[in-house]
Parts: sequence; C-alpha cells; structure tokens
Amino acid sequence: MISWPRVVLFGDSITQFAFEANAWGSSLANKLVRRCDVLNRGLSGYSTRWAKLVLPRLIPKSCHPENIVAVTIFFGANDCALKEENPQQHVPMAEYTENLKCMIQYLKTANVTPDKVILITPPPLHEPAWEIQCHTKGCKLNRLNSVTGLYAKACVQVANECGTDVLDLWTLMQKEDQDFPVYLSDGLHLSDKGNQFVESHLWPMLEKKLSALPLILPYWNDVDNLNPEASLLQESD
Repeated sequence: MISWPRVVLFGDSITQFAFEANAWGSSLANKLVRRCDVLNRGLSGYSTRWAKLVLPRLIPKSCHPENIVAVTIFFGANDCALKEENPQQHVPMAEYTENLKCMIQYLKTANVTPDKVILITPPPLHEPAWEIQCHTKGCKLNRLNSVTGLYAKACVQVANECGTDVLDLWTLMQKEDQDFPVYLSDGLHLSDKGNQFVESHLWPMLEKKLSALPLILPYWNDVDNLNPEASLLQESD
C-alpha cells in the first residue's frame, strides 16, 4: 500500500465547513492532490478544552505520525464566547492559552514537531450580524469582537513561545480598515470571500513546508508503455 503524506486540519466549525464547495480546505486539497492527503478534522462547536482531549484519538502516537507533514490548529471562536451568555463553550483565556500549548506539546511527543504546526487565530466577529443569529436561537449576543481579539493575541503569543507558525486572521482581516464583514457569512463563519482570504494566506505557509513533496506515482506520459510494471510497481523511497 502506498502511504500518502498527510496534512491534518484540526479546528471547530470553521474547519468542519472547510470542505464545502470552494471553501479553504477543499481549495488546499485540490492544490495538494497526488502529493498528500488533506484530512478534515473540524468539530463544530468545540473549544480547546474538548479539543485537547480528543487530539490523541485523532493523531495517536501509534499511527505512523512521521507521515504527517503539517497540522493546522484553528480554535478560539468558541473559547471566546462570553461566560455569562454561553457557559457551555466559554473557556477562560488563560486556559485557552494552556490548551493550545498542551496540544503542541502532545504533537511533539507524537513526532509532529512545532515546525509542522500552524496556529490560526479566530477571525474577527461582526457583532450586528452575529447578534441576529443569536436572537433567532432565543439568546443574547454571546460574543464580542474585542474579546475575540484578545484570544487572537493570545494565540499569536503561544505560537511565538512554542516555535510554530501562526496565521493571525483577526488582525489581517481588519488591516488598514478593511471591510471585514464581507469575509463572514453570518458574523462568525466564513463567506466565500472569507474562504478565499484564508486559503490565499494559508497556502504560502503550507507551500514552504510541502514544496519538496514529490508527485505520487509517475506522470502518465512518463510511464513506460512497453513495461509499465517498471514504472508503477517500483518501491517508493
């Protein structure tokens, strides 16, 4: 069996939805086809408190982790929920920070080194649009963009301390007074433009890590038609 290298996308609903048509995960998978598998391990509604518990079940130490060439960790949009309005998902910022560090440390013990990890901060929150979503569910506005920004800053600090790359969506989407609500479909999740934004910024970071990956199995025109076994059945390095 040919072993494909793997990129694991680990996160909350923004990652779970990443394989929808034209979303950021499916776009990355298309760019990496025949070089590695892109696995979606997005868990809608999850916070880092739950993520750190399930991560060893998603990437166990016994699963040949040397085949994992990159992991994205994309949490915070739920952790930053206001405790008084959404205690089910809220995680205090200090715990959020420690949970991210815990996951990075676990991956290191599974031979997924920090240079293979990319942390992604939550995107900014458009409060008017998200408040409408909250009202339809019979609750008050349960997140604030200013609080989301504090969690994004904490995520960046963890990356700097632990030696991982980081994609600071919260800052980039609001850079130079950009009209960031166009990147969001409901105030929290990504719109088509938001998906394009994430993919366009994440791809260069992944490309640096994965540029040396060869095409798996020969290009069709390179197969020896008189002796295809020599091309197709040779052991991979």
